[in-house]
Amino acid sequence: MSNFARAPLAAVLGPTNTGKTHLAVERMMGHASGMIGFPLRLLAREVYDRVVAAKGADSVALITGEEKIVPDKARWFLCTAESIPRERDTAFVAIDEAQLGADPERGHVFTDRLLHMRGREETMILGSDSLRPMLAALVPDADIISRPRFSTLSYAGPKKLSRLPPRSAIVAFSAEEVYAVAEMLRRLRGGAAVVMGALSPRTRNAQVAMFQAGEVDYLVATDAIGMGLNMDVHHVAFASLRKFDGRRRRRLHIHEMAQIAGRAGRHQRDGTFGTLGLEGADHAQFTDEEIERIEAHEFPALRQLYWRDGDPRFDTLDTLIADLEAGPEDDVLRAAPETVDLAVLKKLAAEPWVRDRTGDPAMVERLWAACGLPDFRKTGADGHARLVGRLFRHLSEGEGHIPSSVFAQEVSALENLSGDVETLAGRLAAIRIWAYVAHRADWLADPEKGASRAAAIEQRLSDALHDSLTQRFVDRRTTILMRDIGAKGEDALPVRVDAEGVVTVDDERIGTITGFRFTVDPGTNHADTKRLLAAAERRLGGEWAERTAALTADDDMAFALVTEPDAPVRLAWHDAIVARLAPGKTLLTPEIALDKSLAALTADQKVRIIERLRAWLDAAIGRALGPLRKIDAVLGAEKTDPAIRALLAPLVEAGGILPRKTALGPLGALDKQQRHRIGRLGLTIGALDIFHAKLLKPEAVRWRLALASVANGKRMPELPPAGATLLPEPKGKTLAAWRKAGFRGFAGQMLRIDMAERVARAAHDARNGKAPFAPDPALATSLGLSDAALARLMQALGFQQAAPATEDAPAQWVWRGRRAPKPKRRKPAPGNAFAKLAELDLGKGGG
Repeated sequence: MSNFARAPLAAVLGPTNTGKTHLAVERMMGHASGMIGFPLRLLAREVYDRVVAAKGADSVALITGEEKIVPDKARWFLCTAESIPRERDTAFVAIDEAQLGADPERGHVFTDRLLHMRGREETMILGSDSLRPMLAALVPDADIISRPRFSTLSYAGPKKLSRLPPRSAIVAFSAEEVYAVAEMLRRLRGGAAVVMGALSPRTRNAQVAMFQAGEVDYLVATDAIGMGLNMDVHHVAFASLRKFDGRRRRRLHIHEMAQIAGRAGRHQRDGTFGTLGLEGADHAQFTDEEIERIEAHEFPALRQLYWRDGDPRFDTLDTLIADLEAGPEDDVLRAAPETVDLAVLKKLAAEPWVRDRTGDPAMVERLWAACGLPDFRKTGADGHARLVGRLFRHLSEGEGHIPSSVFAQEVSALENLSGDVETLAGRLAAIRIWAYVAHRADWLADPEKGASRAAAIEQRLSDALHDSLTQRFVDRRTTILMRDIGAKGEDALPVRVDAEGVVTVDDERIGTITGFRFTVDPGTNHADTKRLLAAAERRLGGEWAERTAALTADDDMAFALVTEPDAPVRLAWHDAIVARLAPGKTLLTPEIALDKSLAALTADQKVRIIERLRAWLDAAIGRALGPLRKIDAVLGAEKTDPAIRALLAPLVEAGGILPRKTALGPLGALDKQQRHRIGRLGLTIGALDIFHAKLLKPEAVRWRLALASVANGKRMPELPPAGATLLPEPKGKTLAAWRKAGFRGFAGQMLRIDMAERVARAAHDARNGKAPFAPDPALATSLGLSDAALARLMQALGFQQAAPATEDAPAQWVWRGRRAPKPKRRKPAPGNAFAKLAELDLGKGGG
């Protein structure tokens, strides 16, 4: 764009919250075309969204270093100051925060735009009143307009973090400080949103949206918020009054303090500012003079602006460097300090290979464009020069493009959404570099594809960083409690339970209800757990009533017996534990004890639940243990013969399986008719055991062992594998349980008792009186019995080995008959009189 002035030229000056930017945007939209240069990519994006809403996306362009949206019919352009298309001619031009011409790092850019950017019909320069003498010297034809602040800004003194008022912004001057303050706020007040210039617009907007929506009452930011970002801030607290400006750590200038403090208050609502006591008193206290000037918006006038030649010559590298290092001719301008782009250029100019490739002006200009790549990673001139040099090698050879494979590899390596806040922020800074590369028109063979790829990764990283920031620095439960308890008390918390049992307080998930058990979500701190638990449980009376009604009306399929090894035997409703079984009068009539999770229920609700569980339990026992219940009924019938009762009583007590040797007396007392009646019950009086075959089915076994455990006051044992007939012999409690389940042990193996009876029947079918015989080996093989186990089984059945097995023939056995077990002879205790008598040899001598 040409440098001649075009009227009218207005300079709108004043402190923050004077509506300068709003005025410029409204004026721009009143023209057929326009352009505004902003100090921040975030601010450019914010205004872009606003203008798009008014004019439509097809008419509005956004141009920043890492983002370029330029529709074919674009008429209004929102840009960062560095990215303003200087060649474009528009009716309106505005430069925002023009006092940044005094900034050592970026000042020369704003000075150049102030001097040379003009609109055909109107130009506006926006900035602090401290810019007034510079405008008078550099653009004397400007019509200077002063705008007062809409609201009052007053000093509120120092405050502790725990006493900060809601809607406060805390300003720090490093990422480390920001994170430290945000972490303290999470613990004390539920958390904070985080805003830093290094964040992408998407991350920043998501964080600000949390603050604006009231999801958090605090915002922690760098001084980026001083540059026109509009937020609903009532109070600004300075965590520090010192910052590192790229060269040294210094105290903030008064106009910097005012720019940041001025974010407090919005439109006509007054705001306050103060400090936090996070560092030494000298660093975190305003002087009386500073307070007076900030409140009165009186700041020292700028005496110089930084300048650098905005149109250097590209004849040779040395000419370019000389022009960039040249001083200004005007006394109110000052040569800009060496910035990163110039430092990188000088380092690369010292490389022989760079000199070889920059023999013509076009390549010199291309190198300077590469040096303009922003150092988003903050690696410093040396580190950044290595990256720029690597890119310039590609830009200065072949077709002059960075190979698509190199670009793809670099951006793909950044497409990793795992890691902490610092890791994600580092990747986001790196992808911003490659987004900048993709937006250079001639750096990639397919810049549109590259820009789309980089933007997609930046978007995903932005979302991941927002999630990570929120997870790390926001405890919404605490935020809700601090806000609602203070306003209405815990009883007023809106507690809701959805169909999945998720409990929310003010739409924030705090826990779940499973059955009648309310569990606070893991990760909640101890103090909040108690508050939330108490608040929620007092509000769940209606839920408990609904669940009681649902349980009592539910069908039997909703209930289950829970038999976990080494745990109490319990009852579940829809997989939620609601009761446990306790010893009752008999094995088949256990008591029901409600789970402690039902303690909050009324007495009537508890009775109704127990009655429903009892009805289900009785029916379930009948289904699983029908034969045993039938036997128990015969045992209790008045007409049952005493001889039959003598056999059935221990059988029922043992759960339907009784070793034969323990019932020889009752068995011997039965007559033929009584045996027939027992047979009608389905009982098998086997060689080794008395049992009912249906009680060996897996579900019957589970119920028998469960009820036996309850009756004996023990925990549930491990069940044998369902359907197994032969198992390795276990040890300890499991061995005893499997015996109750219906297994017998033989030489390290356990055989189900009905299978042992099959072997017994086969052996008796094969024998001929007391003549030696060999049992059919196929049966033992099909069962998986070892030779040793088969031998022990045959002996237990009343057979005696007549001949051992050989290579040519199996073992021979003879029937010796079952014999009543001999009573064990007790050895008298030492010192007992009978023991002394036993020591005497009465068969020798004497008498």
